[in-house]
Amino acid sequence: MEQLAFPKYENYKPSGIEWVGEIPAHWGTQKGKWLFKKVERPVRPEDKIVTAFRDGTVTLRSNRRTEGFTNAIQEHGYQGIRKGDLVIHAMDAFAGAIGVSDSEGKATPVYAACVGRGEFKTNNQYFAYLLRFISKAGYILALAKGIRERSTDFRVNDFGKLLLPLPPKAEQDRIANFLDRKTAEIDEAIAKKLRLIELLKEQKAILINQAVTKGLNPDAPMRDSGVEWIGDIPSHWLIRKLKYFTEVQSGITLGKLYGGNNLSSYPYLRVANVQAGYFELAEIAELRLPRQIANQYLVRKGDILITEGGDIDKLGRGTVWKGEIGNCLHQNHIFAVRVNQRLVSEYFVSIALGADYGRRYFTHTANKTTNLASTNKAKLGNFPVAIPPINEQQKILEYCEVIDTEYDAVINTVLREVASLNEYKQVVAADAVTGKIKL
Repeated sequence: MEQLAFPKYENYKPSGIEWVGEIPAHWGTQKGKWLFKKVERPVRPEDKIVTAFRDGTVTLRSNRRTEGFTNAIQEHGYQGIRKGDLVIHAMDAFAGAIGVSDSEGKATPVYAACVGRGEFKTNNQYFAYLLRFISKAGYILALAKGIRERSTDFRVNDFGKLLLPLPPKAEQDRIANFLDRKTAEIDEAIAKKLRLIELLKEQKAILINQAVTKGLNPDAPMRDSGVEWIGDIPSHWLIRKLKYFTEVQSGITLGKLYGGNNLSSYPYLRVANVQAGYFELAEIAELRLPRQIANQYLVRKGDILITEGGDIDKLGRGTVWKGEIGNCLHQNHIFAVRVNQRLVSEYFVSIALGADYGRRYFTHTANKTTNLASTNKAKLGNFPVAIPPINEQQKILEYCEVIDTEYDAVINTVLREVASLNEYKQVVAADAVTGKIKL
């Protein structure tokens, strides 16, 4: 996206606001409490729940998503929200949950619904952009922590004490309208790039799934594998369930305290450490227990570590342990799969588990509850693997590595473009609301 050069105002003056610096000479400043007041409204029977999201959207919850929220059994203290209110989420304002409501509804007491007092002319959308700018700059978080230790609350009284730039109403309108258009334009460009990333990931997954189920020779004679998720395989390949060529080690159950003096500290892996195709090892927990107990749960180099479940994206994800940490254990929500390497490479099995047919197997066979899914040792053991000869496995692994490298390079390039667009959006908004550019 072409980044435009904007003119500046002719004259500037000190604003007296630390996070703003200079403002146009004809702008004023005023504390929030003289610009806005909090309103308390009764809830109407038809009112649905309004939510302030971190991207600044304030809308009916049902317009965005309904999962992942805690629903109150009794709605104590709920208040009416009206379309056009400037809405501040006290606990999430530091992350940008401030905006103008596009809906009529109700919200919990943690929300503040604000309207202009009338003494000064205000455009709610301009002040929403302004407050989100100071939240993204970290000022709201710093202010909240300065007032209440370890708190991220930004309450309406905190807002009232803030000294804010006050452009003439006509300029507020221009700035708000410009940012509405500009952010929509940038968001559309970002959405296209994110869709491109999803398409690249889908294409990569198709190629890898094809490689581990059909091989690399398009002219190879094929036969029915007898497995719904695999379909036809080369005639000379085998189909074997995981339990016939692996050992599956369960992990240690947390919570038991061991006494005595003969205890040692061991690092152990949690579900958060085991990602799809890599390990996240920045934070590693430790356990103290006897050596003879620890030996039962040690992770060995070459083990495939597989997560038991949780959210659907955590189900059956994992990769091969290369001995990244010595004397490391794994908890009971992670399986350590030890492969008979004379038959198949652990890396080939790991790719199969993460391929499209592996994902379909785990999703189809999982124990499911609301928003959660899990597998178990028996179902993991029944996972079918299409196994080519060892030399063919190696060629497929080399091919998959090339596909991974090439696609990840393109995906990372697009991700950097997305990051640049997000940064540009923040810079334009900051410059507009503080008068660094003339609109």
